[in-house]
Amino acid sequence: MNRHSLVCAVAAGLALPLALPLVGPAVAQHAAASAQLAEEDRAALTDARIAALKAGLKLTPAQEKHWESLDKVLREVASARAARRAAFRERAAEFAEKDEVVQAMKLGAKNLIARGEDLQKVAEATAPLFENLDAAQKHRFTLLLRSFVAQTAQK
Repeated sequence: MNRHSLVCAVAAGLALPLALPLVGPAVAQHAAASAQLAEEDRAALTDARIAALKAGLKLTPAQEKHWESLDKVLREVASARAARRAAFRERAAEFAEKDEVVQAMKLGAKNLIARGEDLQKVAEATAPLFENLDAAQKHRFTLLLRSFVAQTAQK
């Protein structure tokens, strides 16, 4: 590193703490706006994924009657999961600040239990529809549901 670069790096390092109080409120406002946008995006993506699942199955009129309960459960689970994820992030940050490792593990365990309960709800809502699908639809359902779960897990 040449002398000029070193001087610039030191100057930036010294100026940063002075600038943070000025930048902090703007960053907080941006984070709040991003969180709202993320919630709207999450809802739109959930709608799109559920619509893709239904479209990919190409349901017959007889099968349609079993779709409504699955659709409802998928939306409820996605909404509950998003709320849990936000609460988890907030609580996990609190526990990390206080070095409360045991509380953090308990929080993680509660989150896993809730995810298991959600999966049970989805399985129960899926069963009536799945029983009425033909072999090709069952295959597509498996592929599409894996994709749905993988995409929602990332968000």
